[in-house]
Amino acid sequence: MLTKFPLILLLCLSLFYCAACTKTPHDGEKGSDVTIVFTHGKIPGDYEQFKRILRQFERENPGIRVADRTLPSSTDEQHQFYVINLDAGSKDFDVLSMDVIWVPEFAMAGWLRDVSGLLSESELDDIFPGPLEAVTYMGKRYAVPWYIDAGLLYYRKDLLDDIGAKPPKTWDELVRTARLITERSKGIYGFIWQGKQYEGLVCDVLEYLWSHGGNVLENGKVVLHSPENVRALTFMRELIVRDRVSPEIVTTLVEESSRHIFGNGRAVFMRNWPYAWNIFERDGSPVKGKIGVAALPSAAGHPSASTLGGWQIGINRHSKHPDAAERFVRFLTSRESQKTLALTVGYKPTRRSLYSDADLKRQQPFIASLHDILLNARPRPVSPYYMMMTQILQPEFSAAIAGIKKPSDALMSAERQVQHVLGVRP
Repeated sequence: MLTKFPLILLLCLSLFYCAACTKTPHDGEKGSDVTIVFTHGKIPGDYEQFKRILRQFERENPGIRVADRTLPSSTDEQHQFYVINLDAGSKDFDVLSMDVIWVPEFAMAGWLRDVSGLLSESELDDIFPGPLEAVTYMGKRYAVPWYIDAGLLYYRKDLLDDIGAKPPKTWDELVRTARLITERSKGIYGFIWQGKQYEGLVCDVLEYLWSHGGNVLENGKVVLHSPENVRALTFMRELIVRDRVSPEIVTTLVEESSRHIFGNGRAVFMRNWPYAWNIFERDGSPVKGKIGVAALPSAAGHPSASTLGGWQIGINRHSKHPDAAERFVRFLTSRESQKTLALTVGYKPTRRSLYSDADLKRQQPFIASLHDILLNARPRPVSPYYMMMTQILQPEFSAAIAGIKKPSDALMSAERQVQHVLGVRP
């Protein structure tokens, strides 16, 4: 992956990022035996709430201080930061937050500590299976699930009620309902989703492939060019050009742009992550009280499927303070911390028991409905080569959805390239 970047650019990035990490607060501060550095992406909402959690850990663990470092908001830039620094054996940070798709890659490279023994069996039983699968490589766990995401179907309850419709169970039902409503309500889109060429597109497409009975890998074999996948990708294109329930601009949308359209009352259905619900329910929202959430539809005869998202917490193998780092990971991923983060920041817990917690259900009634969806969420292909695979899938999927390639041709091309990356025969 690094070969895509000019050497001088990598050098500059490395110097920039390493400089950002070496200036550790509390250096030389009396009364502090150990300072661990925690690197992570931007925390949404009130950042002070998150800081209070870190200070609580320090109170409960005298002698350990936490210096948190916020990385650039782009996950691509975060990934590049980790690749550069971990590959160089950097000891400038101890604990790191990772996108669900990075753990196998980092584990294969030898950059993470094995944390298989960090949680008890009862704790592991309380965690959703998808995130546990995503942090496991060669039978060992190299991170602890921190918070979870999965694709959801948002819908306008008021518009469906007007025509006596229920949330669609199948993709065909979604098309029919969207058509009925858009014919009555001009100036409103039927269904919007994330169709721009980026990682979010892969998440969306996988949900269509799985919900049509298709897949990417099966028993180590690449199965992209299958009749099920061709039907799924063809259906996505037809949403735009035949059924006309999705606008052409869908090929430019990401999570936030689609959220703004739906949040302004300009769409009947939307695919997005759980974070959007809290925003829709804020005071002043044009759709407050009008939004429902359901599992994504599927093709007739197949189960619904949602792509697993979320972030995990791991430990730098070169950490100078592994014991303190382990204590911090246990604290940050504990049931108590996950509950606090759900209430204050909006992160959805990876611990299943919290979805029946009285405080969470009272303050966020929406959360109880997520349990079964999150339970069945499926990770993207769990492979140390996933980052190379997605660079193949993104342009091929985009070409099919934009009408540049036939779905069958795009899938055939993607299959051949992924086979080459994985070193497997057709």
